[in-house]
Amino acid sequence: MSPAPADKQIAQGDRQKYDQVFMQVVMSVQQQTQASRAPQSGNLAAMFHKEQVTEALQGCAMLIAGWNAGVIDATGVSRTSRALKALGEPEWAGRVEGLVNIDEDGTG
Repeated sequence: MSPAPADKQIAQGDRQKYDQVFMQVVMSVQQQTQASRAPQSGNLAAMFHKEQVTEALQGCAMLIAGWNAGVIDATGVSRTSRALKALGEPEWAGRVEGLVNIDEDGTG
């Protein structure tokens, strides 16, 4: 079993500087997730889809809570990214993963 990823501390100045970018990514992910539909019909597909949507939204909540505390929550990044990939949204997963480096290049 691999060790859990570590949260990344964000300096107050960087938090202020990148707040709009960070929140835009997280809010867009939330909207994209809520607008997604199960790729197949049936109860099992619907149940899996609902579970992944819940995971992504809970991960986003973790990201926002961490950001407000001055950290990028590594578990939130991982949880959200994994759920987005399961929902067939690898490009959004990449954007979430990029948040870890927001203070390095500002692209998020």
